[in-house]
Formats: sequence, structure tokens, C-alpha cells
Amino acid sequence: MLTAPITIEVDAVAAAAYAAATLEEQRKMQAMLSLRLQDLTGSPVKSLRKVIDTMSREAQESGLTPEILESILRDEKEE
Repeated sequence: MLTAPITIEVDAVAAAAYAAATLEEQRKMQAMLSLRLQDLTGSPVKSLRKVIDTMSREAQESGLTPEILESILRDEKEE
């Protein structure tokens, strides 16, 4: 997949979470954000199931396990 850098404004909490994340976690966030932006901008319409399947596959390929996801979500709730 070809990538290109962009700059977007996000809230301070999201920016801090991204800055504090490991490179691996940042790559996972980038992949998820890329998919979401494609969905929002009207890229070829995919069914919700296809989007979920793609995100799941890419997350698994990047090493995201259910345990890591649970830990990330738990950390988000604590903030």
C-alpha cells in the first residue's frame, strides 16, 4: 500500500495519546485512521462488514492481539 503524509488537527488528548504511543501502536492508529478517512471521503463504498474485516486483518498483521487492544482501551478509560 502506498502511503503519503498528511497533517490534521485533533483534540489534545488524542494528540498526546498518539505522541505517547510506541511506533507499532502509531502504525496501527495510522492504518485505522486511513481506513476511516477512506470511508468518510466516499472512497469506493464498502459494506460495514468489509471495513471491519479489513481493519481486523490489518490490526492482526500489525501484531494487535485481543490482549493489547483490551489494554489500550483500558488505558483510555483511565484517562
